[in-house]
Amino acid sequence: MTLLLNKIAITDGNHKTLISPISFTVAAGEILSLMGPSGCGKSTLLNVIAGHLPHDFHCSGEIYLNNLLLNNTAVEKRNIGLLFQDDLLFPHLNIWQNLAVALPNTVKKSQRKMQAMETLEAINLSFLADNSPAKISGGQRARISMMRMLLAQPAAVLLDEPFNKLDKSLRSEFRDWVFQQIQERKLPALMVTHDQADLPDNGAVLQWPWQQPKEQLNA
Repeated sequence: MTLLLNKIAITDGNHKTLISPISFTVAAGEILSLMGPSGCGKSTLLNVIAGHLPHDFHCSGEIYLNNLLLNNTAVEKRNIGLLFQDDLLFPHLNIWQNLAVALPNTVKKSQRKMQAMETLEAINLSFLADNSPAKISGGQRARISMMRMLLAQPAAVLLDEPFNKLDKSLRSEFRDWVFQQIQERKLPALMVTHDQADLPDNGAVLQWPWQQPKEQLNA
């Protein structure tokens, strides 16, 4: 899978230019990091790719995922996974149910709990299956949120400050685990972050003012 942006430009409702035309490609298993000050268009660019751009914004250019043009594709058909700094787990569902809702519709109802439980076992959290999200730790919720996103079988991943709310003792471990999951599944990933410490080793970085991605060495 490859995520390609061709001459993407974004203006807001006041015709202010947030992003001048930029083009880049994110290869399978690659994590491209976006860095810049608040309000420079980082999260807006993720919204463009996901199909969530507010109506008063304007975007030009082309977005391709594995050579498929996404510009006019409905949000639910873009097959893009999203991971935010908030876990966004459903509070009225227990943990295995939170995972099960992400499974594709092709998975039979009788198999959904089994697959959710297998996922929990794979990350050594099966003992949390019947707990509510409010009764587990922030680090555990973060892992569940990541696995829920992956269970939907996305073709690309967008990460918006996904480690920002974790304390330092959990942040490094969770970050490394997320990067490993992305690379093992060969998913192109685009990550917004303010923190140099969150950059993957030897990954590419796109910095404001926006220019072509540069290799980030020994991040």
